[in-house]
Amino acid sequence: MLTNVMYVTLYVTDQDRALRFYTEQLGLEKRIDFPGPDGRFLTVGVPGAPVEIILWAHPAAAGQPAELVPGATPGPVILESDDLRADFKVFRDRGVAFDQPEPEDYGFGVRIDTADPDGNLISLRERSRAGRANG
Repeated sequence: MLTNVMYVTLYVTDQDRALRFYTEQLGLEKRIDFPGPDGRFLTVGVPGAPVEIILWAHPAAAGQPAELVPGATPGPVILESDDLRADFKVFRDRGVAFDQPEPEDYGFGVRIDTADPDGNLISLRERSRAGRANG
């Protein structure tokens, strides 16, 4: 029986640049950095959470992001915050560029999107109180 989501993979053209974005700008922690025979195996994760994001080196266009519809296309990675408006200010001060000037309310809580240096869409969300009670 399956027990957990172990990894999610994002294709990046420069693993060191991606690592800086995810750790220094978004505040994730580096988990694994192993120079394996098939390439560098590099992962990051939210502190205290079990799921890891693999930052897999791949030439440009390998994991080309889908056509984006602002506010409607979720990212391949959705990161949850317990106070998105406060986190947004911290991320913006660290140089993260967003698709809108401020997070917006929507049916399930609060949201805003950004992209990593390779164009991978990163959706940031805060669940509404009702969503937290149901999820």
